[in-house]
Amino acid sequence: MGEDPKHWVRVPVGPEAARWATRGRCRRVLLVVHNVTAATRLIDVLPLFRDDLRLQVLATCTGSSPFQSGVAELLASTGVPVLPWEQALSTPVDLAVSASFGGQLDLLKGALAILSHGAGYNKTLTAPDTGHRTPDTVFGLGPEWILTAGGTPVADAMVFSHPEQIARLAESCPEALPTAVLAGDPCFDRILAARHHRDRYRRALGVHPGQRLVLLNSTWNPTSLFGDSGPEDVLPLLLPRLTSELPADEYRVAAVLHPNIWHGHGPGQIRLWLDRARRAGLALVDPLEGWRQALIAADVVLGDFGSVSYYAAACGTPVLLGAADPDALGTESPVAAFVRSAPRLDPYSALPPQLDELLTEHRPLDGPDRLTSSAPGQAAALLRGLFYRMIGITEPAGPAVLDPLPLPPYEPPLRTAPLRVITRTAADGSIAVLRFAEPRYEPDGAEGEGHLAVHEDTLDPGVLESADVILRYGEPDDPRFGPPHAWAAEVLGRYRSASLAVYVTGPRECVVLHRGGLRLRLTADGDGDPAAHASALLARLHTGPAVVAAPTTLTVRTGTRTTRVRVTVDRKSDRESDRRIDRAGTGRATRPDR
Repeated sequence: MGEDPKHWVRVPVGPEAARWATRGRCRRVLLVVHNVTAATRLIDVLPLFRDDLRLQVLATCTGSSPFQSGVAELLASTGVPVLPWEQALSTPVDLAVSASFGGQLDLLKGALAILSHGAGYNKTLTAPDTGHRTPDTVFGLGPEWILTAGGTPVADAMVFSHPEQIARLAESCPEALPTAVLAGDPCFDRILAARHHRDRYRRALGVHPGQRLVLLNSTWNPTSLFGDSGPEDVLPLLLPRLTSELPADEYRVAAVLHPNIWHGHGPGQIRLWLDRARRAGLALVDPLEGWRQALIAADVVLGDFGSVSYYAAACGTPVLLGAADPDALGTESPVAAFVRSAPRLDPYSALPPQLDELLTEHRPLDGPDRLTSSAPGQAAALLRGLFYRMIGITEPAGPAVLDPLPLPPYEPPLRTAPLRVITRTAADGSIAVLRFAEPRYEPDGAEGEGHLAVHEDTLDPGVLESADVILRYGEPDDPRFGPPHAWAAEVLGRYRSASLAVYVTGPRECVVLHRGGLRLRLTADGDGDPAAHASALLARLHTGPAVVAAPTTLTVRTGTRTTRVRVTVDRKSDRESDRRIDRAGTGRATRPDR
């Protein structure tokens, strides 16, 4: 059954559009969307039509992909008119641009250009109307995808990023070879153009100097790293160990998941699956706006056979494969060659030694860097030239440029999972701090004094009853908690086992109240988590004289990083704070007198 024409767009296209449209003589460009993944590649090239009053951009969705969730919202965010598919098929356009196959593309009334929506053409996929994979036929290169029933090419122009892809097209479907156009990779070009902002992207993710950013990445295939149909279901083994084996102050862990995972299972389900990991410090990166910035920022990618892992290798970033399905890739594709040569994760061995070995022995592979694009940095110019030739008008006079990658919002880690803290005091008085988020067993080689540090908003409030340090992060003047020392006194009055209450007020500073009555402010000379400095303070106080006295400075070591911390004593009297601490024996929560 066709769509009801009553719901068709009436302006700027439609039978009466000439009457209502303000600019009715525009050439029409139609973005043909299959799913969110393909739509993001069309959004990459949308800026190539900017500032041209001769063009009207439209969008439509074929409805042919099983992954329809999120498409309507993404198209709405572009702000261009979105035509129902039946209306799009009946509306003449000057250029249609698609980043995938599927749907009745051959029925569109206008010239059609098709882009890749990944790092070239690599994956095999169930062919339309057959119900099975065609052995070694790559999606987008086989005749079942790119020829009409009459044997003619679906597209007027098929865009490729490298001649090796065209060579494979000549083998798999020579009939479509005349449509092949070499025009680079706009997605990869946006990555290349933003690499000088790497430090900004790292800071946005809360990565401190000396920390390593480990990026967990998965494509959507059932045999991918996130999938459960491979030889081993690696994810349940890997997730808890990423945050419990890697010291919190030496590693930052983030995850980039394919949009088809997000929209196939639902963002809410993804957050449920990754809830423990997120409470332990995992950053879940936006799959549309943030993944390229996270990729640029990463020190190492823990991935699979998807395009993101290949882009990482093309940037020279070390990649450790947690899943590799050779049947999912065309054997002659560059990604298949990369997967055959890339180092593999051992899910049963300790992670830190594997990452150390990977980083020590890493040598950038020649293949990904060379084969991702034969025209790096030139996709905008090549694609705009192609599009305007197909439309039949001259290009604008200004340079063809893509949008720069936006700076992501600041997202420091918020670990509400309990932290096992190990401290060691060296002969020179410096204090080494190791913190592990909710480890299932005592960390290997973690020798020293141990204590438990817990965020006040931890999932299980019962853990607070045995915490040595209780934490909170926030603005110092947040009226919900009162002054930091007042909050700290209330916490110590409620939880009898805690020695320190720590209110982190900024990236270098925290306010500390010791049960012995010391009111302190810790100020670091560099970025880091001030909560780790508070744990070092606790270690110093526990190894000091019987009468609690605060040091004036601390030297704190986390991994290879050494931080100097100034300790300031707040000597102001706070009788109400003292009273709240004294009430600890009652076990009752207390409030300031009104």
